[in-house]
Amino acid sequence: MRHSFRPERCGADARWRRLIGIIPTRPDHNAKKGNAMSVIVTDAGFALDDWNNGFRNPDVSPANNCSQAVDIAPDFDTDALASLRSAPMIRIAFPSSADGRGFTLAAMLRRAGYRGRLRACGHVLADQYAMARRSGFDEVEIDDALAARQPQDQWLARANWQDNSYQNRLRG
Repeated sequence: MRHSFRPERCGADARWRRLIGIIPTRPDHNAKKGNAMSVIVTDAGFALDDWNNGFRNPDVSPANNCSQAVDIAPDFDTDALASLRSAPMIRIAFPSSADGRGFTLAAMLRRAGYRGRLRACGHVLADQYAMARRSGFDEVEIDDALAARQPQDQWLARANWQDNSYQNRLRG
């Protein structure tokens, strides 16, 4: 069964915004301090979101030849992944840190030839960062609450994901 992406799957902040009726297409990084925002995690550490073209549901229109990023749920139809190959960015929701379907989708997209930005969004823990990168994700989007519980140094400790893989250890 195919489900559309819902913002509440990307963390507590999105759930709160949905409850009060404010559902932006992307976090407002110019908001006053104290308002919850998303943090982007890369190999270099924490950063603000630099994506300005918005996000859309793949069920609304085809992803090809569109400047917007595509939001997909972890139960997205794998047969439809080929239709996303031209999207400039794909954001895959992680509703729970125990839900690994997003890692599989990322690996399948990369094997299918997807070359754009791939972002994990939601409940991804610092301990899962290396797996996210090995699966094909370029970055991880977390909410401020998770960033406070797992500060930048915990994520940077896993930023050497290429050096600490099983294959590299076997190669010597």
